[in-house]
Amino acid sequence: MKKVGEFPLATKIGFSVSNDSNLTTGRILIVDENPLSRMTAFDLLTLDGYEVIEAEESAAIFDNITEQQPDLILLDAMMRQIDSYTLCRQLKENYRTASIPVVITTLTDSREARIKAMEAGGSDVLVKPLNRIELSTRVKSLISQKRINDGLNQTEQVLFTIAKAVDNRSATKGGSVRVASLVKSFGKYLGLSAKELDDLAFAAHLHDIGTIAIPDAVMLKTEALTVAEKELIRQHVLFGEEICQPLRNRSGVLPIVRHHHERWDGTGYPDGLSGTEIPYLAQIFQVIDIYDALTSDRPHKKAYSPTEALQIMIEETQKGWRNPGLIEQFTIFIRSQEQ
Repeated sequence: MKKVGEFPLATKIGFSVSNDSNLTTGRILIVDENPLSRMTAFDLLTLDGYEVIEAEESAAIFDNITEQQPDLILLDAMMRQIDSYTLCRQLKENYRTASIPVVITTLTDSREARIKAMEAGGSDVLVKPLNRIELSTRVKSLISQKRINDGLNQTEQVLFTIAKAVDNRSATKGGSVRVASLVKSFGKYLGLSAKELDDLAFAAHLHDIGTIAIPDAVMLKTEALTVAEKELIRQHVLFGEEICQPLRNRSGVLPIVRHHHERWDGTGYPDGLSGTEIPYLAQIFQVIDIYDALTSDRPHKKAYSPTEALQIMIEETQKGWRNPGLIEQFTIFIRSQEQ
């Protein structure tokens, strides 16, 4: 096989790449220890105009994929030096590589092989020897979808920029970072899934984004708010939900943004939900948000100690505002962190 040019760190991990400047369709990484299999895939993909990177094997391959960000990975299921399915899971669990489609290539078209690949996070399965039409169709479709998702990720970046500006104008700058860290820790304590933890962390940064529509004269007011001003501030959850609507791949964040001010007895806002009507992640997030507010300095108060904050939250639970079981778990969690 003709190998033109070198991929960064090629001598270290055995990568090579075509450097034809006309190849702009996409960059594909082939991970396969069999030279003949790599040659076949290389030839078929370069015919379609793809930039092709080859990898025989490497203990450092995960780090290099993270750095180089190919548009798609063609991964052989039977590798000696690395476990292909473990690598696939690693890629899907890391936020920097989760969006890269991984196509598993196998020698058998069995149901078990397909299930195993899908459980590892594989985007598709192709059987060797590779069929050019099938390979071309699958690769084109997956790269096209990835680029759509990349566009959505840019939307996330824009929203995060807005949210950071909102956070910086608030009385407790950097509060979203504290909340994100604590809510993930509490979520892990509760045994939440990776996606649920991710939604909570996203919500930590975006939950108050709707306050961008509230004038500074109201948001930063230190005197008592009027009835009209209180009602305006309550609207921030609806503004926030509307702003976050483009997050098509983060739909789990929207209920948290909308409902993190509901109360267990139905006296919260915006919808007056009560009990288990309130989305569970919104309940969890609310607990952390309240705790952070109590333990942080504000224009109208000094920070409470963790013990004082927990006592206030317990008293609010006795009033019917919080989920008693969740507050009990949170109390145990915070006290365990202090030991």
